[in-house]
Amino acid sequence: MNPILIVVLVFGLFLFLACFFTVKQQTSVVIERFGKFHSIRNSGLQLKIPVIDRIAGRVNLRIQQLDVIIETQTKDNVFVKMKVSVQFKVIQEHVYEAFYKLEFPHDQITAYVFDVVRAEVPKLILDDVFVRKDDIAIAVKRELNEAMMAYGYDIINTLVTDIDPDIQVKNAMNRINAAEREKVAAEFESEAQRIRIVAKAKAEAESKRLQGQGIADQRREIAKGLVESVEVLNKVGINSQEASALIVVTQHYDSLQAIGADTNSNLILLPNSPQAATDMLNNMVASFAASNQIGEQLKNQKKKVKDNDNKSSLDYNPSDTSGE
Repeated sequence: MNPILIVVLVFGLFLFLACFFTVKQQTSVVIERFGKFHSIRNSGLQLKIPVIDRIAGRVNLRIQQLDVIIETQTKDNVFVKMKVSVQFKVIQEHVYEAFYKLEFPHDQITAYVFDVVRAEVPKLILDDVFVRKDDIAIAVKRELNEAMMAYGYDIINTLVTDIDPDIQVKNAMNRINAAEREKVAAEFESEAQRIRIVAKAKAEAESKRLQGQGIADQRREIAKGLVESVEVLNKVGINSQEASALIVVTQHYDSLQAIGADTNSNLILLPNSPQAATDMLNNMVASFAASNQIGEQLKNQKKKVKDNDNKSSLDYNPSDTSGE
C-alpha cells in the first residue's frame, strides 16, 4: 500500500475523531470559531469542526463555596476575625457573561465581601456582632447579588461561620460569663437556703402547736382524774383539802419512784427524809384550811359592803334637809 495513502488515512481518522467531544453533567463548554465566540454546548456528545472550532473553556454549573476570612474592628475598638462562606453558582442561561465578562470571579466576590463586612461591623459593638451575624450575612448576600448578577453568577447563600475576637478579649468575656454564672448560682443557693429556713420554721411552729395541744389535753385529762379522785375520797369521808393533799403526796412518791428507776439520773431532792411526806401533808392541809378561812372572810366583807351600798341608795331623799 502506498505510504502516502496510509498517512492520509491516518490523518483523516484523526480529524474525524477530533470532530467529537463529550461534555460532563452540570458543565457547559464554550466553543470559539477562529477565535470568536461561536456557541455553548451542554452535557452529552457534541460535534465541532476540527481546526476551525476549538474549546475555549469549560464552565462549572454546580454550586461552589468560597470561604473569606476578614479582620475588622468593631464599634468598641475590638479587632475580630470573621469567616464568611459564600455559596454561588453560574446561571446556565448566562454562561457567556460568566466566561467572558469576569476573569477571576473568586477575587471579585472576595472584594465585595470585604467591602460589606468592613462597612457593617464597625457599626456594632462586639456583643451585637455575635447576636446580629445573620444581619451581616444578609447584607453581604444582598450586595453580592446586585453586583454578581450582571456577570451571570447567582449567590445562593452567605453564612458568617466564625467570629474570632482577640485572645485577651475572649479571656475577659469568659471571666465575665463565669462571674455572672457564679452570681446566679449564689442567688439560687440563697433562695434555696431561705426556703429551707422557712420550711424548718413552719415545721417547728407546727410541732410546738401540736406539742402544746398535747400538753393541754394531758393536763385536761389529769384534771379530770384529780376531780374523780377527790370525789371518790369525799365519798369515804375525806374532805377536799385532805384529798388534795393526799393526791399531791401520792404524786410525790410516784415521781420519786420514776427518778429511782432511771439509772442515768443525777437529780437530788432536798430535803429528803422519811418524815418529808408527813410534813408535806400537814403543811398542805394547814395551807388549804388557812386559804379557805381567808376566802370566807373576803366573801363576807364584799357582801357587807354591797348591802350598805344598797341601803344608802334606797334611804336617800333629796327633799329631806333635816339631817346631813
